[in-house]
Amino acid sequence: PSVPRRTNRLINEKSPYLLQHAHNPVDWYPWGQEAFDKAKKENKLIFLSVGYSTCHWCHVMEEESFKNKEIGEIMNKNFVCIKVDREERPDVDKVYMTFVQATSGGGGWPMSVWLTPDLKPFVGGTYFPPEDGVHRVGFRTVLLRIAEQWKENKDALLENSQKILEALLHRSEIRVRGQESPPPAKEVMATCFQQLSNSYDKDYGGFSESPKFPTPVNLNFLFTYWALHRTTPEGARALQMALHTLKMMAHGGIHDHIGQGFHRYSTDQHWHVPHFEKMLYDQGQLAATYSRAFQISGDEFFADVAQDILLYVSRDLSDQAGGFYSAEDADSYPTTTSGEKREGAFCVWAAEEIRALLPDPVEGAAEGMTLGDVFMHHYGVKETGNVSPMKDPHQELKGKNVLIVRCSLELTAAQFGLELGRLGALLREGRRRLALARAQRPRPHLDTKMLAAWNGLMISGFAQAGMALAKQEYVSRAVQAATFLRRHLFDPTSGRLLRSCYRGKDNTVEQSAVPIQGFLEDYVFVIQALFDLYEASLEQGWLEWALQLQHMQDKLFWDPKGFAYFSSEAGDPSLLLRLKDDQDGAEPTANSVTVTNLLRAACYSGHAEWVEKAGQILAAFSERLQKIPITLPEMARATAVFHHTLKQVVICGDPQGEDTKEMLRCVHSIFSPNKALMLADGDCAGFLHRQLPFLASLERKDGKATAYLCSNFACSLPVTSPQELRGMLCP
Repeated sequence: PSVPRRTNRLINEKSPYLLQHAHNPVDWYPWGQEAFDKAKKENKLIFLSVGYSTCHWCHVMEEESFKNKEIGEIMNKNFVCIKVDREERPDVDKVYMTFVQATSGGGGWPMSVWLTPDLKPFVGGTYFPPEDGVHRVGFRTVLLRIAEQWKENKDALLENSQKILEALLHRSEIRVRGQESPPPAKEVMATCFQQLSNSYDKDYGGFSESPKFPTPVNLNFLFTYWALHRTTPEGARALQMALHTLKMMAHGGIHDHIGQGFHRYSTDQHWHVPHFEKMLYDQGQLAATYSRAFQISGDEFFADVAQDILLYVSRDLSDQAGGFYSAEDADSYPTTTSGEKREGAFCVWAAEEIRALLPDPVEGAAEGMTLGDVFMHHYGVKETGNVSPMKDPHQELKGKNVLIVRCSLELTAAQFGLELGRLGALLREGRRRLALARAQRPRPHLDTKMLAAWNGLMISGFAQAGMALAKQEYVSRAVQAATFLRRHLFDPTSGRLLRSCYRGKDNTVEQSAVPIQGFLEDYVFVIQALFDLYEASLEQGWLEWALQLQHMQDKLFWDPKGFAYFSSEAGDPSLLLRLKDDQDGAEPTANSVTVTNLLRAACYSGHAEWVEKAGQILAAFSERLQKIPITLPEMARATAVFHHTLKQVVICGDPQGEDTKEMLRCVHSIFSPNKALMLADGDCAGFLHRQLPFLASLERKDGKATAYLCSNFACSLPVTSPQELRGMLCP
């Protein structure tokens, strides 16, 4: 008979990450008053462990330490142990990560921090092995030493933690220092371009040797830089850097050639061997970026990649109620009978597996050539595996292949004497059969938590692709997801966003007993999504909701003294710091995106104070933007949009009319970083007409759909043909 597993308090949580730890011998608490009270009452230190459900080293530390009965006893006896899902509580994560980075010079997850009973950090790190090794002290030793310190030197520890907190407060402050104006856009753009150009890898694309992250923020900066400098050599180079990077990523192993979508990052310079988890925020941003690449270049290759990402998300990360799940794990069981999970097991192939699946002789190719030969040549498959042992420290990928396109279709076709169309069909058939075989493998863990911020990024991905690729079904999917947000991640009585909801039993959507309120990033990415969705669908309800949320964001997060927005709202006594992020990383930072949001909000409402706020944010980050804009490429991009003023592209026409649709298709097909599109349908009682009275003065010329380009509420002469409109938008 199976022994009933012990459970701790995490069994009552909704987060998949916390539930993964519900059967540890550690007496885990979730972040909250119950744990804080216990620490104070028993005068115990707190051990805080922060991670997320698709984090490889979090799994390792759980297997080695948190499932170890003896280590569990040491933890329970000496500490109040708290587990946090960083995706649910980015505010808690950021406070203590700021501490870990400041004191150890590095950071990452799992994050392990020891706090005084009043939540002040004094020791921290990331992953600890269970026992002492040659170079690292083991987790057991650290636990015992810290417990000893608390017994012997309590006062010194408390005093030290207070000093650390004061230093952190000082270090992390971002505010306007006397100078009130935004930095000069020209210099910021030039410096950012130069810094990206210097770190660019001209062979393989990307902006570092290894590891290589997709960083859509860099590519979007380069597209905007190109749009403003089209005729210069620098402009041409910016575009070439972005498009080459996107091509190399799509050919690489970071792109899942069989199951679609992108993995989180590459461990090597060639985009070949990835960490295999797939994150929603990457899919959303990359779908938008590949769509822009198609708009600019007209190359169908980029449109295909955007569609590939959206196919993956629609199939594997979509809830039936319309929301999007957070992530898929990297680790899974190689076969249904395996005892332990391996990283990448779901995605990698042995050469003999591929040969067995693709044995068909290929007509017209050299004697005895099979579909397997063609496929393996094109995707870089080797008999002994194509992963270098250097990139596989745990030998999890020994003898396996990560598919990577090593040569062009033309080269492969020439090698086998095939025509291009025929080769394309053969490779498609190969991918189809591998996908069927892969569907028999145990799937990796799916994190079914649904976050407002990441859902916002994904809605933007669908909306932007819908516009650029002229695909209505993508716009419809974005509308479905925005409707889901409104229903499950918004509280109409308070007018506030919620951070997260969860897939419950029987596939219902559940909320935790005490819902987590939305953070700055939730507002910013959802507002951006609603503006994108308005431009794609022209349904004014999305615009109205975006402006309401912008007012709420101002109320909850704006810093009237130092300018810019705090990441979390005031009034939570368990948060020691209210921080402002200052780095555009895998996701852009909220203050960067909000600059463009504010400019768009002003365009659709006529509220000039939003333009003023945008300038104040740029002023608050001015020093960083002038010295190291490469850390804030999205904000550097927004500096240019601020400087060049957003142009209102107004189409006056009947929404159902063919002439109106033709004008809209023209606007949607053009990449223009500083435009805000609106449709004046002549309904004076509608939301837009009430916000912008000047629309009433714009007429349809000769009864045809007519476009105006307006800036600061002064408008160009009317044009009625898509060709003339294109000329105005691409000067």
